[in-house]
Amino acid sequence: MPDFRLRVFQSVARHLSFTKAAQELFVTQPAVTKHIRELERLYGQRLFERRGNRVSLTTAGRLLLTHADAVETLHQQLTDQLHTLHDETAGRLRLGASTTLAQYVIPAILPAFQQRYPHVELTLLNANSEQIAEALLHGHIDLGFVEGQVKNRDLHYELLLHDELLAVRKATPAGPSAGSLTLAEVLRQPLVLRERGSGTLEVLEFALRAHQIKISELRVAFYLDNTEAIKAYLEAAPDCIGFVSKRALAKEVAAGELEVLPIPELHLPRRFEAVWVQGQPLSAQAQRFLAHAHRSFGE
Repeated sequence: MPDFRLRVFQSVARHLSFTKAAQELFVTQPAVTKHIRELERLYGQRLFERRGNRVSLTTAGRLLLTHADAVETLHQQLTDQLHTLHDETAGRLRLGASTTLAQYVIPAILPAFQQRYPHVELTLLNANSEQIAEALLHGHIDLGFVEGQVKNRDLHYELLLHDELLAVRKATPAGPSAGSLTLAEVLRQPLVLRERGSGTLEVLEFALRAHQIKISELRVAFYLDNTEAIKAYLEAAPDCIGFVSKRALAKEVAAGELEVLPIPELHLPRRFEAVWVQGQPLSAQAQRFLAHAHRSFGE
């Protein structure tokens, strides 16, 4: 089994953040720092440059990352082959999903898959679409699920299901207006948006581009890295408007906490897609999960 310190190192290198690595691995930030320091003492090299809040890999760090990725790949191959010797439905499957999918779509289909394939060890990486693509290309996950417009030519994309982004704000005492708003009226309000690299922001950027509008021209109150944070922000900021997946709004709209704003000029459909490395066959476990996902969503 690969040294856990290498997993910690890979996570910090992938996110360039000690905090995000701690969140991903469910350990404390001091524990992450401790593991990195142990590796630096072991190899007698600094692995990261730390300048204020910015973290970057040193030359030694980049070299270690290359070999750590190779060790992880070899360990995965060995694990799969050993499991297959006694049970072809066993093994490990490392999934990755962009934030909306990881929060509102993929978890609902995991229990049925686990019941059918109880010997498959499942993990799920939650990151934005750009980070999921990087995780695939570096061999950190086997199968990804993303949204967004920008495609990586080294990856293969397959439609999973359709979605739509809706403009939303804190519910008003009078309830939703019977009329609709113009795009200009909406964009005059302060906006709370997803962070750069997210598929959600890409969809909005592409749609606004058709109206010759740039994100940089808008009044952005805050960029946040997940939908739950956006909804919480909107509930505390009645003058703000956000753009959120319709799959993430059912409870808040039904409870009268948030309300949807119809904007006839702006339609924000998008595709949730399965993604894997171009030209690289999916493992048996990944193929089974992809088939299970298609059956579950019926698209």
